[in-house]
Amino acid sequence: MLVLGIETTCDETAAAVVERGIEGRGKILSNIVLSQVTEHAAFGGVVPEIAARAHVEALDRIVGKAMTEAGKSFGQIDGIAAAAGPGLIGGVIVGLTTAKAIALVNNKPLMAINHLEAHALTARLTAGIAFPYCLFLASGGHTQILAVRGVGDYSLIGTTLDDAIGEAFDKTAKLLGLGFPGGPQVEKEATRGNATRFTLPRPMHGRTEADFSLSGLKTALRLEAEKIGPLSDQDVADLCASFQQAVVEVVHDRLRAGMKVFRGRHGTPTALVAAGGVAANEAIRKILQRVAFEAGIKLEVPPAALCTDNGAMIAWAGAERLALGLTDPLDFAPRARWPLEEIAGPQTKPGLMSEQGA
Repeated sequence: MLVLGIETTCDETAAAVVERGIEGRGKILSNIVLSQVTEHAAFGGVVPEIAARAHVEALDRIVGKAMTEAGKSFGQIDGIAAAAGPGLIGGVIVGLTTAKAIALVNNKPLMAINHLEAHALTARLTAGIAFPYCLFLASGGHTQILAVRGVGDYSLIGTTLDDAIGEAFDKTAKLLGLGFPGGPQVEKEATRGNATRFTLPRPMHGRTEADFSLSGLKTALRLEAEKIGPLSDQDVADLCASFQQAVVEVVHDRLRAGMKVFRGRHGTPTALVAAGGVAANEAIRKILQRVAFEAGIKLEVPPAALCTDNGAMIAWAGAERLALGLTDPLDFAPRARWPLEEIAGPQTKPGLMSEQGA
């Protein structure tokens, strides 16, 4: 089957066409992403109103380009998928409304996709990972450890009690006067810094539960910066290196705890999967590899372009749900907040239970 996917939850306007084969294998026919980084750079973060307007201005063109690159017409598409939340509500409305219009005009089924579920299922598109697997979802807005047991079947193992990891990186960059987006800037500065110069805390270290907390680390960094200000270029590099090393050690400890919880509740995972923009950080990728090695399982990290927001992950989640007969009405409401655990799965559809592992 062929599915068109639309993503507009934050500051990327994206559309893609993905094919799902009979045996459940995926193939990306097109994946067009338009970044809004330049529009928001002057503000040091994403401005919701600017993001929504940019989506309105660009989305029709991006969808058209995705269809042209895939070499498909709307008549050949089997379903239309759009991210319906969670995210900036203005952007979500733009993408979901466009998808509804395309579905209505072409008499195609609509799949209103949870943005987090799309991240959770990306490893099945890129590597055909079987259920159940352990997902580390880390982005600017989310930091969670989840058991992915099937389409629409997710169990939360750990989450952040305050800041997400990506948010902590961005706030650190802003504090130190680095550019936007902050994560890549902090990572770049850290490569030339001394990670042992500043003693920063490792919040939640050693606890049996698998939750995260980053606000204390962020505050400690600010206090260290204030002690030695004004900051030299080397001070900034050392602060970034010390911060990143603290985050890496927190991720290592929290994921080890998460693995223990996963095994106790769900047995041995088939893999450790990382998703979200933070997974593009090389230092964090290395520690993920170590966690997987210690657990005796493989690590699967989708290509960087599929870790950040994109239309292919939305299209694939739509294809996975469409294959199980899970579609949504045209009056489906966009959601600014939409916890992953609230997603309906095939267990709500009589006769589809046996297809869960397909």
